[in-house]
Amino acid sequence: MSVLVYIEVQNGKLRKASHELAYYAVKSAELLGVDCCGVMVGECSDIQDLGQYGLTMIEQLSANPNSDNMTVASAVAEVAKAKSASYVIFGHNSIGKSLLPSVAHKLSAGTVSGVNSLPSLDNGFTVAKTVFSGKAVATYELHTPVKAITLMGNSLKPETSGSASITVNASPVQIADGTIKVIETRREDGTVPLPEAELVVSAGRGMKGPENWTIIEELADVLGATTACSRPVADIGWRPHHEHVGQTGVAIRPNLYIAIGISGAIQHLAGVNSSKTIVVINKDPEAPFFKAADYGVCADLFDVVPKLTAAIRKFKAN
Repeated sequence: MSVLVYIEVQNGKLRKASHELAYYAVKSAELLGVDCCGVMVGECSDIQDLGQYGLTMIEQLSANPNSDNMTVASAVAEVAKAKSASYVIFGHNSIGKSLLPSVAHKLSAGTVSGVNSLPSLDNGFTVAKTVFSGKAVATYELHTPVKAITLMGNSLKPETSGSASITVNASPVQIADGTIKVIETRREDGTVPLPEAELVVSAGRGMKGPENWTIIEELADVLGATTACSRPVADIGWRPHHEHVGQTGVAIRPNLYIAIGISGAIQHLAGVNSSKTIVVINKDPEAPFFKAADYGVCADLFDVVPKLTAAIRKFKAN
């Protein structure tokens, strides 16, 4: 028996989510008293970085440029069978959510998506996740011999436990050609994806126009944060749709979420209320967002944001 975790690699480098996934998998294996193994597709130059969490073995699948998610899922399921995996873990993102159903079907595994804590053995095998837009926590008991889940980003802070050497084995399992032809892949490079971001600076219609977004980007840059926006801003074309957070956009749970010029409609709050700390900057004292905020600044954003950026820049310079 073992725990198998899907390690996400992009452009030959580990994705940020892989660190949390590796840590979660190792801790789950310790809890279950079984071995832990990773599986990845293609080459990864910094794979040894995961050794700091106690991961010691990776099964490497040879990349196939003609593959699709279905064929990758089939290969991962074969690795899981070869390793007698009892717990299979993916990230709760576009990659993990596309692989989980197919892998679970092939393994006859019970599944839960969006898990945010380590499993518990106090009452069978249970995992927990937030429901009703973060207003409640549901506990799920899985009875199948094999369990499969996706892990919500920023659920656990990875803690190092030394520096183990990782053995990378070339898996005999081959990824078959897919039936879907991928003509083009477009990725937003240079920033941490919103589901993985620990710091997010977001803005809404209070910005008055796209030409004013420079002050948001400057604040995000000095913080090392990812930028986001409300749905109306994306709908009218001020910002790209991949930055839209909320119930109908991307659900996020960063350590810090700064909402600037956003009223805080319930649909937006549903996608961000799992944030560890929420700071709201809005000149309307009746803005609903203030009720959900840990800290609020009721003032003109065009006055506050540049001063906040300057203060942070000065603090970092000292």
